[in-house]
Amino acid sequence: MRPDEYPPQEPFSENAQRYHDEVTRLGDGVVGEELSYGDDPYQSILICPAADPDGSLLAFIHGGGWTNGYKEWMAFMAPAFNENGIGFASIGYRLAPQHVFPTGLEDCASAVAALHENAGEYGIDSRRLFLGGHSAGGQYAALLAVRRDWQAGYDLPRDVVHGCLPISGVYDFGPDSGLSARPRFLGPVENDLPASPLFNIEGEPPPFFLAHGDHDFPHLMRQAAAMEEALRARGGDATRLVLAGRDHFSASYAGGEPDGPWVNPALVWIKSH
Repeated sequence: MRPDEYPPQEPFSENAQRYHDEVTRLGDGVVGEELSYGDDPYQSILICPAADPDGSLLAFIHGGGWTNGYKEWMAFMAPAFNENGIGFASIGYRLAPQHVFPTGLEDCASAVAALHENAGEYGIDSRRLFLGGHSAGGQYAALLAVRRDWQAGYDLPRDVVHGCLPISGVYDFGPDSGLSARPRFLGPVENDLPASPLFNIEGEPPPFFLAHGDHDFPHLMRQAAAMEEALRARGGDATRLVLAGRDHFSASYAGGEPDGPWVNPALVWIKSH
């Protein structure tokens, strides 16, 4: 789909416009298949199967402050993974302020269920579904990975998320989060802790490959370190990669750079898990 085919969303900030322009440029020419999991156009997935699949899938959730973004933003990541036998999917979800927590999270859960159900059509082993996301998408990915209370509602195994790869994710909305403003997608203040992956690790978590730039937002760097520590405290396999010279936005661009600082370590990590 094209951006003008979606219902309107919040006007872009200056940073969001630059990011939109760059990821659109990077993803130009990437072709995928559409899979809808709901009636809203945002409830859709872009799937880019590997020509010679090894059975793994990286499903990625876009950022945009929970108020902006399109699944097409992440298309630029697909070639680097497809060339290594890994299928790639980009998950869309409904946005704030029209839709507040947990609507977007529930959309992402529905998307995971749709990918699990249709895995065989794309050369995917449903036991090797890896979930990632950038920024706001990293929050949704991490929360689905650590929680164990949603899978049964979709008739999914509790370990349906085989591993999680958030880039510059948000893990804490509590009083010590460091956020300069409370995101509107949270809705009532009672949602702050239920939306925080850091405080919702249930049992032993799946493996995590956390990443952020060394020039990322300071509060997100602190949150990533705290998340790594919390995962390990629960017996989890947690790796944190600091991307040299990258800020919040260029850390995302690294997700599609075959010779960049993130892709090869991510490939090695996926294939070893």
